[in-house]
Amino acid sequence: MAGTDQLSAVFSALADPTRRAIIAELAARDATVTELTAPLSISMPAVSRHLKVLERTALISRSRSGKWRATRLDAHLAAVQAAGPATDRMANDPRVPDNKVPDKEL
Repeated sequence: MAGTDQLSAVFSALADPTRRAIIAELAARDATVTELTAPLSISMPAVSRHLKVLERTALISRSRSGKWRATRLDAHLAAVQAAGPATDRMANDPRVPDNKVPDKEL
């Protein structure tokens, strides 16, 4: 059930248009809070709160180098973590057919 909760958290985080804009910006490059705030019409503390939500869902990671705190996109990691339990359940579900090529009947 934890995987389902993680997946719900990811979808919930991505439901916000501001967070999607942040993700789009981070898809192009790593950025600081100041750089992420520039194209948005919200304050730096508001961007920081959005980043915390994205960080909790493992969509992004943050690192510190001196006084700079860079943010980077880790969406592939979050997607794999969230999908893992779901794909495990599907693999063990007798209702899901095997991934075999069906025989062609002509």
